[in-house]
Amino acid sequence: MACLFCDISAGRVAATFVFADPLSAAFLDHRPLFPGHLLLVPKQHVETLADLAPDAVGPFFSNAQLLARAVEAAMDAEGSFLAINNRVSQSVPHLHVHIVPRRRKDGLKGFFWPRTQYRDEEEMRRVQESIIRAISR
Repeated sequence: MACLFCDISAGRVAATFVFADPLSAAFLDHRPLFPGHLLLVPKQHVETLADLAPDAVGPFFSNAQLLARAVEAAMDAEGSFLAINNRVSQSVPHLHVHIVPRRRKDGLKGFFWPRTQYRDEEEMRRVQESIIRAISR
């Protein structure tokens, strides 16, 4: 099955690269939220963060950290926004981290979806316990 990000990483599809190492590649998003918006992808095809080999997670996120600093410096940004979609809203089914330069009052309103509240402390506690049980499995 063809994968756009695999094709980009392999040089079969053109992209504006800013970084590459044996593990990953980063290129400018062709539909940026702001100039400097990058996508960091692992060169090996994995669909989600959960599919990334455990020994690759640290180096991959070290690259994300490096690129976030570089984007902030290069774009004279006040900060950055990093995001990953796993399956839902994932336009290309290949793990990718969005690295977006940010400035106060740049028009982005935190998350891109409506925020909600827990009904009460009991609901929050049930969610907490459920997540803790899932972690221990």
